[in-house]
Amino acid sequence: MYAFHRRPFLQRQRTALLERYFGLAENQTTVRRELLGGLTTFLTMAYIVVVNPQILAKAGVPIEGVVFATCASAAVATLVMGLYANYPIALAPGMSLNAYFTYTVCLGMHVPWRTALGVIFFSGVVFLILTVSRVREQIVNGIPDCLKHSTAGGIGMFIAFVGLRNANLVVANPATFVSLGSFANHEAQLACVGLAIMLVLMTRKVSGAILIGILATTLLGMLRGMAEWPTKIFSLPHPSSTWLQLDLRGALHLGLFEIIFVFLFVDLFDNVGTLVGVCEQAGFVKDGKIPRVGRALISDAVGTVFGSLTGTSTVTSYIESAAGVAVGARTGLANVFTAALFLLAAFCAPLAAAIPGYATAPALILVGALMTESLGRVEWSEFTEAVPAFVTLLATPLTFSIATGLSLGLISYTLVKIASGKFREISAVIWILTALFILRYVYLAAG
Repeated sequence: MYAFHRRPFLQRQRTALLERYFGLAENQTTVRRELLGGLTTFLTMAYIVVVNPQILAKAGVPIEGVVFATCASAAVATLVMGLYANYPIALAPGMSLNAYFTYTVCLGMHVPWRTALGVIFFSGVVFLILTVSRVREQIVNGIPDCLKHSTAGGIGMFIAFVGLRNANLVVANPATFVSLGSFANHEAQLACVGLAIMLVLMTRKVSGAILIGILATTLLGMLRGMAEWPTKIFSLPHPSSTWLQLDLRGALHLGLFEIIFVFLFVDLFDNVGTLVGVCEQAGFVKDGKIPRVGRALISDAVGTVFGSLTGTSTVTSYIESAAGVAVGARTGLANVFTAALFLLAAFCAPLAAAIPGYATAPALILVGALMTESLGRVEWSEFTEAVPAFVTLLATPLTFSIATGLSLGLISYTLVKIASGKFREISAVIWILTALFILRYVYLAAG
């Protein structure tokens, strides 16, 4: 009897502890909603457990070690974001950065993968220094409101385009660059079914509509023979082949400082763009600033350093976190669940790999649509606000880069403000960033 009565009491105590630490009521959320958000975010990111090892393996990195490194670094960075910054923004090895690691650094420049991991380590350390010294925080808070709103909208367009591409609804075309895919494609058919399921459920305000759509589409794909049923659920990780294999001495070679700068530069502005976009969607931005942004920025620096030690490329915030936010995640508790699932994925890689790209594609399309809501807060009637916002909105999906969209938006913002004589609206941070971005494009042109 005593144990029976004590169990509900302990449950209430645990709930009260979570409420106090994460501020669930203050953020108008519940444990169930955070759990659902964390699970949804993980499902939209689960592809990284499979894709990242495949990319790094081409550089010679042992694939078994990268699977563990991917899951472990994602779990650690996501947990830091959740517990320290209290935001539902998950992190993992960045897709564009792992491609740069493999194809440009290792295969193009013939840098050994162990040395490249050393480069990642030093870029992470520099990140940490810039974050602790609050340089990165000043950059995030110094971005004008019109660019914050348009970055969120641009990322929405970007991830919707990725979703359309993953669903084979948009395909390459030599004459027009892109065109509508064929509905005879079975993956496109299932993606449309999944999107229809999500739209109906969200219209009916069914909790977990996106998650239900992902699972239903995956099941339909398996029943039609388009996706393989997992042959096993558990598999033991093999971290030893990449754990502490980085070559720090080789990474200090003078010729590699340029590579450190590239990793630093791209991750800095990709991460800033993602933070701004997701925080805009969730309503975290207050008076043009993101609360606790310094703490949020610590997480990717810690994740990158830890990732280099375990054997993977740069860790960054993932825009797929917007899927979790869309189903109600508002605090770091969702990240705790996502981190736990990444740790579990280290032992359940076959299960995580069973979710096909066309099943998560509808979620990306729908979340992209939801993120364009922020565009309504841009002052479109004010030319000097509208033009930079439009440039950012257009450049982000067309260049396939959040960092490029934000950089072009900042340059155009400075240009139109100068032309209109509104010098006072250009902060010191904007002047510095504009100069750095212009130098970046001059350097790329010279190269």
